[in-house]
Amino acid sequence: MTLDTAVWVLLVTAIVLANIPWLLSQRVLIFIPLPKPKSIWLNLVEWFFYFLLTGVFAYLLEQKAMGHIQPQDWEFYVVTLFMFAIFSFPGFIYCYNLKMFLDRVRSTHS
Repeated sequence: MTLDTAVWVLLVTAIVLANIPWLLSQRVLIFIPLPKPKSIWLNLVEWFFYFLLTGVFAYLLEQKAMGHIQPQDWEFYVVTLFMFAIFSFPGFIYCYNLKMFLDRVRSTHS
């Protein structure tokens, strides 16, 4: 796997995993169904779990693509955390703003 391919795979994976907690409001960790929608705190815990999972995946991809792991300082991890937060913005907006607006519009047109 080339380094370019690994970067694109990692970016797509990060964007998908960052949005899963917000888009699947009736499930925890994709597989566990819930009787009612998740609270924002459970969404944030699940989102952080996916951030850690993405980090493990990035570590493995770096090992495979480059053959070694580059040591990082704390700034790298802060930047990746904020990038993951930016990646999750579409799902968050859908879950807490757009979904309620669309439900309201549907109910007024029914």
